[in-house]
Amino acid sequence: MKSPEAATLGLAGFGNVGQELARRLSEGAIPEIGLIAVTARNLEKARATARIFDPEPKVVPLDELARLCDIVVECATADAFPEIARAVVGAGKILVAVSVGGLPNCPELIELAREHGGRVRVASGALPGLDIIRSAAEGRIHSVHLRSRIKPGSMAHEQYVIDRGFDFANAPPSAPVKVFDGSAAEAAAAFPRHFNVAVTLSLGGIGLDDTTVEVWVDPDVPGAIHQVEVDADDVGLTLISRNRPSANPRTSRIVAPSILAALRSLVAPIQVGS
Repeated sequence: MKSPEAATLGLAGFGNVGQELARRLSEGAIPEIGLIAVTARNLEKARATARIFDPEPKVVPLDELARLCDIVVECATADAFPEIARAVVGAGKILVAVSVGGLPNCPELIELAREHGGRVRVASGALPGLDIIRSAAEGRIHSVHLRSRIKPGSMAHEQYVIDRGFDFANAPPSAPVKVFDGSAAEAAAAFPRHFNVAVTLSLGGIGLDDTTVEVWVDPDVPGAIHQVEVDADDVGLTLISRNRPSANPRTSRIVAPSILAALRSLVAPIQVGS
């Protein structure tokens, strides 16, 4: 890999989050990292979008992106995550991942990273307190519980919700409604677009099967609210994040900054956080 001063970056996904990252990086947000290429499901559309940036990144297929870049940011979808992760980690590169709701569908990723020398860094996004949860996991954690409150519009078209008789698109609730209660593994399967937070929390704590999750649809929240309760030998935690929506109401504004923070930690001479 090149020295941190000359690290090359690719974006796998070029929607709202990818374009916001491209804007900030092209403005010099992290001088030690240069955006050189992007890939997307629709390459022609991505090429048209890429022209507005200076310097203009190349638009290439995924396998070429993994060869070109030292670091690849996955900012696509949970469905696309396994293909992106396999290509990047299999090329021995660093993957900064967002859509880790797709991680359970890529069970071989750890072995792939070990075999090829790749690494995965999860950008925590909307989730609070991962540093202290990871610290608690160095001892014994007894329980981890996530309670999420989501706007009706963000859940209206989720198949899991529709299958259970809720019609939030045409009949939004006037009071909070619980739509899910189960493990983080089950939450990730039910809501892959929303519950990257459950997978990330599980990776930092006690795993997908032992982390419990409640999901409430709440008409009174402006953006997703995530409350995490942890009971551990070394610490007891109550952590709350109140997220603000982005231009895409399904994505919190903090997602793009969280990716930038993860990228900065890869090249910064002093890293803050455990």
